[in-house]
Amino acid sequence: MSYRFPDSPLFYRRLDRAFRCARAGEGSYLIDEKGLRYLDASGGAMVANLGHSLEALGRALAEAARCGYVNGTQFTNPWAEALAAELAQRVPEPLRYSYFLASGSEAVEAAVKLARQYWWERGRRGKWKVVSRDPSYHGNTLAALSLSGREHYRRIYGPLLTDFPRIPAPDPYRRPDGPGTTGEALEEEIVRQGPESVAAFIAEPILGSSGGAVVPSAAYYERVVETCRRHDVLFIADEILCGMGRTGRWFACEHYGFAPDILVLGKGLNGGVVPLSAVVATREIVETLARGSGAFVHAQTYSHTPAICAAGLATVRHLEEHRLVERAAELEDPFLGALDALRASALVGDVRGKGLLAAVELVADRETKAPLPRARRAAERLAERAFERGLVVWPAVGHADGGNGDLVMLAPPLTVSEGEIAEIARLLAAALEDLETELAAAG
Repeated sequence: MSYRFPDSPLFYRRLDRAFRCARAGEGSYLIDEKGLRYLDASGGAMVANLGHSLEALGRALAEAARCGYVNGTQFTNPWAEALAAELAQRVPEPLRYSYFLASGSEAVEAAVKLARQYWWERGRRGKWKVVSRDPSYHGNTLAALSLSGREHYRRIYGPLLTDFPRIPAPDPYRRPDGPGTTGEALEEEIVRQGPESVAAFIAEPILGSSGGAVVPSAAYYERVVETCRRHDVLFIADEILCGMGRTGRWFACEHYGFAPDILVLGKGLNGGVVPLSAVVATREIVETLARGSGAFVHAQTYSHTPAICAAGLATVRHLEEHRLVERAAELEDPFLGALDALRASALVGDVRGKGLLAAVELVADRETKAPLPRARRAAERLAERAFERGLVVWPAVGHADGGNGDLVMLAPPLTVSEGEIAEIARLLAAALEDLETELAAAG
């Protein structure tokens, strides 16, 4: 049975297709109501880092349900306290204090507001602008979308968005010598805007779906961090996708040896079973607010609530107990090695990634790296052909020039086996063959 608009009263994410109904999960697999199994090679939207149907998270939620809802302005609770303590042990100094919310987009909004309030309370009230990168993705609420370099998401909502400054993101595949690769673009933009107007720079340390698992150089971040420090600009590291072990370290910034001023977490923090995100700030930022107004001017009904924090606590402890962060690092070579065989397809221009995060980029011409015409919908069609074979991958588009560009993201659970990695590569290779045949038939 399939479900679709307008037969069902559910307002679907897509109104132009039918949906199969997922009823259960087991490890790296999702199972629909007919019993068909799907190898989840993207963890949904790069979320399910512990795999599916984890009993430890269910038990944690049941325990927290005994308390129910408590508001963060009236009570603390043991799950929020314990999760904050667990994160404080793992984040790089001087990061320390965690503020828990219910989605990545709102955590980005909160991080931007926190950066603004910090400078306000420091008496530097002209500092409000946030520099971001193009391409990038930081969420779908209005401030988060304003900061995102993803034009096909922004187009409709342009009149509602703030015109924040953006700089080119690193692109070692298409523009190895481009302005975004070495980090000088940030210096130039801060000077252009005026350092006294710039509050923060926001970036994913390792790019997610917007650029396709791009891994910048260590020299890039050395330059960027030094620039931020010299101009009194806070560095907000958006690790909603690349954090919590996904790249083989607890936090992707650890690959580069720097600590941001504000760290934003989500997705892998919650094991995929509840909406949970976190904004982690340095001692200096939180102590400035404590000495000044005495509070962060930000309200969210479900911040710090027991159930979401209980799921986060169980997730962090499961990652630690089963050494899944180390496992992601150990599986990097087998994972990327298996995917590298996909270069046999004439459609594959690049395979890249870190840990258990990877992208396969599709091109019209491997020599020139010319993207396929967007009208071909190559990424979406590849994901559809893979789905028909029982493989779930995540299509992403627009990274090449803001309009064109096709790739699929892979981010299997950190529990994935080497046999399942081989199966992911085999099924994706077959789906690529299907797509090549389909595109050839269409001319």
